[in-house]
Amino acid sequence: MYETIEFEVKNHVAWVTLNRPEKLNAFNEQMKIEIKESLKKAAADPDVRCIVITGNGRAFCSGQDLQSVSEDTDYGEHLRKYYNPMIQQMAAIEKPIIAAINGTAAGAGLSLALACDFRLAHEKSSFIEAFIHVGLVPDSGNMYYLPRIVGHAKALELAILGEKISAAEAMDIGLVTQVIPHEKWNEDVTAFAEKLAHMPTKAIGLIKRYFNQSWDSNLQEVLGKEAYAQKIAGSSYDHREGIAAFLEKRKPLFLGK
Repeated sequence: MYETIEFEVKNHVAWVTLNRPEKLNAFNEQMKIEIKESLKKAAADPDVRCIVITGNGRAFCSGQDLQSVSEDTDYGEHLRKYYNPMIQQMAAIEKPIIAAINGTAAGAGLSLALACDFRLAHEKSSFIEAFIHVGLVPDSGNMYYLPRIVGHAKALELAILGEKISAAEAMDIGLVTQVIPHEKWNEDVTAFAEKLAHMPTKAIGLIKRYFNQSWDSNLQEVLGKEAYAQKIAGSSYDHREGIAAFLEKRKPLFLGK
């Protein structure tokens, strides 16, 4: 079905694997379209309760494939046509999205990881804001997410100096959620994803939605949104199941409903 990615659903987790290993999973137009389509498919599938984006080979994603652009390329139009719809699709999904960063995440590949909710890093992975090295600015949501994740000053440092950082350094600045040793990579990524997939998915979606909206809201507005969201969560099956499990002293079986 796909030319540049692999897609499968296992145990309520949708796995989106970038599959241009000979190009270090660099983006071409087809890959951006296919990522967006696969994410839309995962979002619409009620059996999917968590999404993982990762890469085949030794890179997560090395950014834009520069061989697929020319001197005549209008980068602004290219972003509006290909990258922005992909990032907007991710932002609209009310299911947890994990970036399983198996290797280098550079340029727009780092932007893709930033747009995820969690970033699990292989111990040998690395991160670089590569845009400055070709005279460009961070894009694909990078300017939105990076300062919110690591803070304004550190984001400027990473974007302007363009220095590569290790997984350990990324962990120190709060860029990644967890660093995983090589021998436990597949096991720990799967365990993390399946844990999320068996949590109260409706509540997770509400948390994502209103955390995102809180940046542009004052306290009074956030209090109102919290009350609205809590009304929805409070009427869910998972809330009733959570209460019942607590009273019966057993582990809850959440269904994401």
